[in-house]
Amino acid sequence: MSKIETIKIKGIHFETNVPVEIEIAGGIISGISNIDEPAGKSENLFVAPGLIDNQVNGYKGVDFSDGDFSPDQMIKAAEAIWKDGVTSFVPTLITNSRDNLIRNFKLLAESLEDTRVRLSVPGFHLEGPYISSEEGFYGCHPVSHIRKPSWEEFTEYQRAAGGNIIQVTLSPEIEGAIEFIKLCTQNGIIVSLGHTNASAEIINLAVKNGARLSTHLGNGCANMIHRHNNPLWPQLANDLLTPSIIADGHHLLPEEIQVFYKVKGADNMILTSDVTHLIGMTPGKYVYLGSEVVYTDDGLVKNPKLNCLAGASLPLRKGVETMMSYTGCSLGEAIKMASGNVAHIYNLNGRGVLVPGKRADIILFELNDKELTIRKTILAGEMVYSDGNSLPGEAPAAINSGGAMRVDPAGKVSNR
Repeated sequence: MSKIETIKIKGIHFETNVPVEIEIAGGIISGISNIDEPAGKSENLFVAPGLIDNQVNGYKGVDFSDGDFSPDQMIKAAEAIWKDGVTSFVPTLITNSRDNLIRNFKLLAESLEDTRVRLSVPGFHLEGPYISSEEGFYGCHPVSHIRKPSWEEFTEYQRAAGGNIIQVTLSPEIEGAIEFIKLCTQNGIIVSLGHTNASAEIINLAVKNGARLSTHLGNGCANMIHRHNNPLWPQLANDLLTPSIIADGHHLLPEEIQVFYKVKGADNMILTSDVTHLIGMTPGKYVYLGSEVVYTDDGLVKNPKLNCLAGASLPLRKGVETMMSYTGCSLGEAIKMASGNVAHIYNLNGRGVLVPGKRADIILFELNDKELTIRKTILAGEMVYSDGNSLPGEAPAAINSGGAMRVDPAGKVSNR
């Protein structure tokens, strides 16, 4: 039996702020130890678990809900996502017709035949169509396709998705929602509350029946709400609900994020991007979900007709930066909200931590003025993104001109 070759990388540990050397063998972290020497040429090179994004609608021109989406486009999206430091992501389909959802879930399932995509995608997220039809609360979702929950209909989607739908976002106040939440929970599907105008009583009933997340809390909400009786307070007040937030500098004000952080704490909230296919594209006017949207130079995507935001265009690492800037939280806490906490929610026990025996999903980055610059992204021991510069401790054989490294099942390093 051939010996498994070990790859070593060095960097400053994202939590302890101490230089470490990490050994990778067979796609797994085989060891981690503190070292006295600096992390290399740059004393500002950090190492952390790869980020995990639970709401990705598309990426850099690839729209997962589009009628022209095809499985071969997924690797294009994944490569762009890896470049932004995300090693796991949950493709998300939003409110649409039954036929369109079935078609695109089938295509998403087909995309998992690619080994690297399968490593990066733990499952799919269905946001809608079982959401509030009240003006303002459905956001930019096509209201004509909003409908009551149907377990029979959902079963069709799950069958089309090959059993890979792991999360559903819905409004608990609509008819049939509580029973639907029960069925999802019994079948191991995470239920998240979103695009809702539910009362405190209904929100707490939903939690009692298994709901555990709040989708992009503070958004998917009407611009004008009652100061006391609104869906935000009960979701903040319920400790069993973990909110995801879009901390991109557009979706929430600094004081909103500060309050969410103080109420929920770093252990009970997650960062998400909610990015659409517009990320990385040229600012301008586009048609999205049947309406014209304006994509500005600073990354804002707005639907002027509906007077609401239309998804996001900034990567998850921006959320890490924003959390540190707005709340004063540590780098370790911010990374945890974008990695370890997400892994915990989805029971991804091998991800989101730098621990021997866990999967080697790792990012190396520089941190300057609370801004992250991704240098390398490693997925299950394979370097899937490199900025082209070698790192301290890397074996020359591990790096080629494109910066790609692969650890195959036998443990050998091969370029690709």
